[in-house]
Amino acid sequence: MLLSPSAQSNALVSQVRPCECRSNATYKSLPFAANRKNIMGKDEDKAAKKAAKKAAKAAKAAKEQGSSSMEVDASPSKSTTTEITYEDRVKAVNCISTPLATKKVTKKVHKLVKKASSAKWMRRGVKEVVKGLRKGEKGVAVIAGDIYPIDVVSHLPVLLEESNVPYIYVPSKVELGAAASTKRPTSCVLLRTPKEGFDSKDLWDEVKAAVVAEAKE
Repeated sequence: MLLSPSAQSNALVSQVRPCECRSNATYKSLPFAANRKNIMGKDEDKAAKKAAKKAAKAAKAAKEQGSSSMEVDASPSKSTTTEITYEDRVKAVNCISTPLATKKVTKKVHKLVKKASSAKWMRRGVKEVVKGLRKGEKGVAVIAGDIYPIDVVSHLPVLLEESNVPYIYVPSKVELGAAASTKRPTSCVLLRTPKEGFDSKDLWDEVKAAVVAEAKE
């Protein structure tokens, strides 16, 4: 039996309205109730993701603020650091450091060592110095005075005297290594006699004369 359009709409209304008085179990079983639950679950997931992003941003900001504060706290310590003086270096030398260069001569020696390192006419280290002496090389030897144990360099003065090579001690192996263009401390160097055309010949003559004078004293 076919119904008119108005009769069909009335029938649909009569089917929907009784839902309002149904139980909660029946309500939950309806299709639109399930859709509403899914929509609410998606909204909760979005809210949780937003909260997680906010927490991550807050943690990142706190970390950056903490690192910046550490840098600010560390900066005063850099400004308060003081360099070790020549007098403090001398207190750490061993008992065989004779002749020991004065403060003025030490600066000139370091300057000459730097020039010799750039010109590549220098031997660095105990093995290289001994090797050069055995080959008959001449020049000026510089030994660090704060080497321990002293057995590392105690045999060098005898070899240098036998080879007729003047030598002198400087207070610091670290400063000697820095002058020799290396980051590692250096126990000794042999500055070989430069050839003609060396641009710091006057400095070489001055240092050699000072080393010979210190050795006589």
